Amino acid sequence: MFDVLVVGGGVSGMQCALILGSAKEKPFAVDKKIGIVLHQRSSHLQNALFNNVLGLPKGKTGAEILMEGQAHLTEVYPHVTQITKEKVLEITGEAGNFQIVTNKNTYQSKLVVIALNYAKPFTIEGLEECIAPHPRAAAKKDRVYLKNDDHLVKDGLYACGTIAGWRSQFAIAAGSGAQVATDILTLWNDGNHTKVHDKI
Repeated sequence: MFDVLVVGGGVSGMQCALILGSAKEKPFAVDKKIGIVLHQRSSHLQNALFNNVLGLPKGKTGAEILMEGQAHLTEVYPHVTQITKEKVLEITGEAGNFQIVTNKNTYQSKLVVIALNYAKPFTIEGLEECIAPHPRAAAKKDRVYLKNDDHLVKDGLYACGTIAGWRSQFAIAAGSGAQVATDILTLWNDGNHTKVHDKI
């Protein structure tokens, strides 16, 4: 049983996992089991080039970020379980007991974060009633999102990045993933507003 399982290894999902992982020394997070399904093959980062993101050197490619992000997570927060070469097919259940079915395994998690891109078709079964036309993408692109209230799709189920209705911009996606992570940390911390910063 995971305490939280992030589905998607792009910008928003990786940022969410990094912040959740960074809270490992906090009393309310020390025993939490965190996982991320790193199905990145369909990430829009694969063919992206970044010259306009604070903190990234000009010419940084999305493909590099995908590889470096996974290595960063492994090196700095190895307690975060990385699930690779699996694709999520179905999510059922409710807060405290979600079932996540992939093409190879079935997992249980108390919380789930959907951090996939906004392209159609959205192929995860069990969430059909949550899908709607994307509010911030050009209609001709026919993008979708998961209806949510401040990232919360329903109790225990979050969306971040473009699938949460945000624009496809690196900094926005990262911020959305960070917001969801701090919302989860706040939940774990008995509702006390929580953020995590390392200091020199």
